[in-house]
Amino acid sequence: MPELPEVETTRRGIAPFVESYTVTEAIVRNPRLRTPIPDNLVDRIVGERIGPLQRRAKYLLLPVAGGHLLWHLGMSGSLRLVELGTTPKKHDHVDLVMNSGWVLRYHDPRRFGILDFITGDPYADRRLARLGPEPLSDDFNGEHLYTRSRGKRVAVKTFVMDNAVVVGVGNIYAAESLFMAGIDPRCEAGSVSKERYVLLAEAIKTVLAAAIKQGGTTLRDFVSGHGEPGYFAQQLNVYGRSGQPCHTCGAELRSVTLGQRASVFCAICQQ
Repeated sequence: MPELPEVETTRRGIAPFVESYTVTEAIVRNPRLRTPIPDNLVDRIVGERIGPLQRRAKYLLLPVAGGHLLWHLGMSGSLRLVELGTTPKKHDHVDLVMNSGWVLRYHDPRRFGILDFITGDPYADRRLARLGPEPLSDDFNGEHLYTRSRGKRVAVKTFVMDNAVVVGVGNIYAAESLFMAGIDPRCEAGSVSKERYVLLAEAIKTVLAAAIKQGGTTLRDFVSGHGEPGYFAQQLNVYGRSGQPCHTCGAELRSVTLGQRASVFCAICQQ
C-alpha cells in the first residue's frame, strides 16, 4: 500500500505538469472504485484550471473552481504521467488530459482507491476532519504523543499507526521509527515516558523525511509519478527482515503480530 512518503513523492512528481494547467479531457474507463466515481465528475473538471496540489495524510487534493478532486491511491493505486496517445493498460481507470501535453493516468489493479469531488472546505470532509496532525508539522511532537497516550493499553506501535493520533505512520515507518528510538513495539502506549516519546517523534520525522527525500519505499505496487520506483527500502533496518541479523547488534530480529500486522524488532536494541 502506498504510504505517506509515496503519496508525497507522487504529489511532488506530478505537480509541475498539473498545477496551473487546464483539464482538456477527462476519461473514466471504470468508475467502480472503493466508492463509485461521481457521474458528474467529468462535467465538473473539464475546462478547469488546477491549482496547487495539496496532501492531507494519504489523500491528494487537486483544487479547481468550485471544489477539489479528492484522490486516495488505495491498496495498489498509482498516478503516472504519460504522453498523449499512450495506449492504456489493463487497470488504467482514469485519465486527465492536460493542456501541458501530458496525461495524468490513474492505475489501480485492486480498485480500492477513491476519486471524488467535494465542494466547500475540503478539510471539513468526513474523511479528513478527524485526522491527527501531519507528522512533519510543528503540531506533532513528543508532548502530543505523551498526552494522547495516557491511559492507553494498546501496543505503542498500534498507537502511532492510529490516524487519529498522527497521520501517515504506516506499518513500515512505525517499525523503523520504533527501532531508531529504541522502543519495543509491544510496550503499552500508556507506559512509555515523555522522554521516550520525544525520541519517537523525532525518529518518525527523521524516517519519513528520509523516505520522502529518497522517493518512497520500493513496494511491488507503487511507482512514483514518472513511473520510477522508490529507493528507501534499501535502507530498512527491521521491516521485512525477520530472522535476519540486526544491523546494530547482530542479534536475530524477531517478529510478532500487533494489531493484525506483522512487526519486526530487535529484542536487544529495543527495550
